[in-house]
Amino acid sequence: MTDQWMPKDKNELTSAIEREWKLLLALAEKLTDEQMTTPDSGGWSPKDNLAHLAEWINILMGYHMDKLPAHEVMGIPEAAVKDWDMEVINPVLFERNKNRPRGEVLDGLNQVYGSLIAKLESTNFEDLLKPRHAHDPENRPLLLWVLGDTTEHFLEHRETIERAIQEN
Repeated sequence: MTDQWMPKDKNELTSAIEREWKLLLALAEKLTDEQMTTPDSGGWSPKDNLAHLAEWINILMGYHMDKLPAHEVMGIPEAAVKDWDMEVINPVLFERNKNRPRGEVLDGLNQVYGSLIAKLESTNFEDLLKPRHAHDPENRPLLLWVLGDTTEHFLEHRETIERAIQEN
């Protein structure tokens, strides 16, 4: 098991997710259209970061929670996800979303977030504590992936967006 914070129950989990979600959305909503589409030093705009989060929430639900094949969930070639190399996967997801308008990205993000919350509400907390992969020698619970693709990911990209706004 990891030293990472783990919620004690579903209420604590959903509260943590909601807290980071609200902070992320509050930041996105205050950005002008120009700020939302201005790339940072790595080439990603705040809009790109938000589209990325929507993709990974979808991956969390389809791949990690529903255990569907990753390439099917992502809609990319199977070879691209073979080694779970983020240097391969993330650019593919970026290219797919880079020209989408702000409203479409935000609507998609809100929709997939709503689907995730509904899925979490219908999932027993005990099921989130079960190992994600049957053959994982560390027996890491599914909850680690839930946190990684929600609270931790929201915080990471909110901080990335904040830095980008300060740079520009």
